[in-house]
Amino acid sequence: MRRGILLIVPALLAGCAGRHNWLASAGAEAQRVEDLFWVLLIGAVLIWCLVIGAAVYAHRRQVDPSLETQARRFILWGGAVFPTVVVGALLVWGLVILRDITADEGDLTVRVDGERWWWRVIYETPEGDVVTANEIRLPVDRTAFFRLTADDVIHSFWVPALGGKMDMIPGRETTLALTPVATGNWGGLCAEYCGGAHALMRFDTIVMEQEAFDAWLAAQAAPAQVAEGDPGLEVFQAEGCGACHTIRGTEAQGPVGPDLTHLASREKLGAGLYDMTPETVARWITDTHAMKPDIDMPPYPDLQGDRLDRLVAFLMSLD
Repeated sequence: MRRGILLIVPALLAGCAGRHNWLASAGAEAQRVEDLFWVLLIGAVLIWCLVIGAAVYAHRRQVDPSLETQARRFILWGGAVFPTVVVGALLVWGLVILRDITADEGDLTVRVDGERWWWRVIYETPEGDVVTANEIRLPVDRTAFFRLTADDVIHSFWVPALGGKMDMIPGRETTLALTPVATGNWGGLCAEYCGGAHALMRFDTIVMEQEAFDAWLAAQAAPAQVAEGDPGLEVFQAEGCGACHTIRGTEAQGPVGPDLTHLASREKLGAGLYDMTPETVARWITDTHAMKPDIDMPPYPDLQGDRLDRLVAFLMSLD
């Protein structure tokens, strides 16, 4: 029995550490959800102790008919009125939190579309949309208003350290507000089973100072800087990659896969799975399904040697 408890406790506490720690409270909304959690947990423990204590007391006490009226009052107030008031208050508190985290405005608007099994991210700016993928950057102490949709099946958008989760439903737009209060790289993931690669559908949420964020967003809005006659671009076009992927500033305007205009500026590859290095990019091209099963992108095992090196060098120059 003790050995089982010793095995279970570390497993439970493992969810309270790391980039996906929902108790990190790096966002204003996450703090409100955490406050509600602790109230519920402490209240549940106190009520459990009260109920068990009353049961033990009643079991040990001798039956006394003269106390029947007091017993009825205890049942009425303790078993009906008190739970009704407590549950009602918690319901109102929870609805207020839900209203706030689904607000309809913010300092920044970000559209996120959940696809199999990656994230299309679009920043709405006065100058036009800025498109990226699988990585979200936010300014600290500013409320980001997320407009969430899904391309195929139900996904669920969740950055545990910043706030609660929100379902992404095909044909419907849901909203979520996140206000980061601490800089850092916070892990995000899909919290709704959506198919074979569900567990591999992640993303980074990088919270930056406002000035750094503005510079990053301006760089993302610019087209790719590609030299005329780049040999890597020639391989990219010859292999038909432009049919699925967009690289702004080139003829590649594919709408199917992630936008690659500034691919190398992202910290991760494969929707938050691998470090962005030439080695992982090369393997992603030639051995795609081994790195992430069931995705739509086909592998190119025959692309080797100088052609592969030129393509990888070209992709790593897209920063």
